[in-house]
Amino acid sequence: MVIAEIVDHPSFDLIGVGVSNPDKVGLDVGEICGLGRTIGLAATDDVDALIALRPDALVHYGPTAAQADDNITLITRFLRAGIDVCSTAMTPWVWPAMSLNPPNWIEPVTAACEAGGASCFTTGIDPGFANDLFPMTLMGLCGEVRSVRASELLDYTNYEGDYEFEMGIGKPPEHRPLLQNPDILVFAWGATVPMIAHAAGIELDEITTTWDTWVTDTEIETAKGVVRPGDVAAVRFTINGVFRGETRISLEHVNRVGEGSAPDWPTGNQKDVYRVEIEGSPSISQETAFRFTDGSGRDAAAAGCLATGMRALNSVPAVNDLPPGWVTPLDLPLIAGVGTIR
Repeated sequence: MVIAEIVDHPSFDLIGVGVSNPDKVGLDVGEICGLGRTIGLAATDDVDALIALRPDALVHYGPTAAQADDNITLITRFLRAGIDVCSTAMTPWVWPAMSLNPPNWIEPVTAACEAGGASCFTTGIDPGFANDLFPMTLMGLCGEVRSVRASELLDYTNYEGDYEFEMGIGKPPEHRPLLQNPDILVFAWGATVPMIAHAAGIELDEITTTWDTWVTDTEIETAKGVVRPGDVAAVRFTINGVFRGETRISLEHVNRVGEGSAPDWPTGNQKDVYRVEIEGSPSISQETAFRFTDGSGRDAAAAGCLATGMRALNSVPAVNDLPPGWVTPLDLPLIAGVGTIR
């Protein structure tokens, strides 16, 4: 989806595309991406050849942190060559200072940035900007913030990403999904909580979590198969930053398959939204909905995926201008989307 936007974008030149699937090697990128035309650029799995192109940046849409070693090996090769990296893959890197980040995930990137004089920015895939950019921007409009909550309220019926083993959707209720482990949940998706606290000038007492599931009594068809009666059709979890004995910062996910699932849990005023709720002076409520209105029929999940990818791409010029090293959302200027109006 991002490549379809790059090929006609006046601010970016696509000079190379790396793939991991051997069946795609040598194919024209336009064919791979379903553009309906060739663009004269063949996909490759030759990392050295991509580095030799001397791009301004690698925009990296690799696997999740479950494949951390592969991501680190690839990304550091570009950084050591002096090529900036803007990625969605390693969500714990949204805030590298998070205490749960293991040293062997941080030190190689730090060293590679120093060696190559390059920068590394991760926006996250959950998506990061909804958990950090949105709430922190709105907090800047307040005189006092008593609590801030950023929520993802999505129907995964048409979503083809990973959620069964991670969240337990489509699994029996006795199945213990990966993210139900509090340490893994905070590690995987909680980096924005200490980042927001840092931005607000406080140090959290602790980070806690909650987890809840909802079981369907009817069969639900999804893009990934059928969720059977008696299986989990919705999950709700929170990651909470506690300050002075009270929860002050919360990230919440309510992910369901089927509109009727977990009817008592939060939903948006529209379907499939990201919501920020601030109790403060003033209190603020904001809902953001991503949609395609081009007649393509692509759903909200696909629109959210494109927005996630475009955040990494549109950040490239700003990351290029920053000093070498780690880059977080707190280091970036306003990314206004140069070249988007044309």
